[in-house]
Amino acid sequence: MLELQTIVMFVTASTLLALAPGPDILFVLTQSMSKGSRSGIVIALGLCSGLIFHTTAVALGVAVIFQTSALAFSLLKFVGAAYLLYLAFMAFKDASKSKLESSKSRLSLISLYKRGILMNITNPKVSIFFLAFLPQFTNPEVGNVTGQIFTLGALFMLCAFVVFTLISLLAGRVGAWFSKTKNGEKILNRVSGTIFAALAVKLAFTSK
Repeated sequence: MLELQTIVMFVTASTLLALAPGPDILFVLTQSMSKGSRSGIVIALGLCSGLIFHTTAVALGVAVIFQTSALAFSLLKFVGAAYLLYLAFMAFKDASKSKLESSKSRLSLISLYKRGILMNITNPKVSIFFLAFLPQFTNPEVGNVTGQIFTLGALFMLCAFVVFTLISLLAGRVGAWFSKTKNGEKILNRVSGTIFAALAVKLAFTSK
């Protein structure tokens, strides 16, 4: 059982980390502005669900593979980069559509949720980050370390989801206002596409 002081310290650190600029928060921000707050919240839920994969990887020692194997790390990051390029292509494609066509091609909430999961689990740096971060707050003297890792992972997911939800609500309002302006929706999609492409390049050239 984790001590209260440890939980408070971990929750504080996790909240600050969730607020730090990064691929996930940019993903939530752009998708909320272009698709609305509800879509952003569903994507945030998908991103946080993806953290289950990384938490399990740390608990079972699988994350060490991404840290020590250049091949495994490269394969996963290139899959992630390719997926981001696909999202960039889809965003630019939406930007070329009329408002009527865009409304007809809206993704379902399930598709958005899956998009969030894929975005998260195809970033090997998250597993490596968790491998370095989570064990710092464990203590073998107070219980099973694997159980503590899963508890910490769940707390991190909760903190991230709260932060991402608040960002989704704010960004959704801004996006709703902006989309009412002339060509506002097209501009939002182009911005999203540019950010996805930039994140893809960054991920492709990132190192451990």
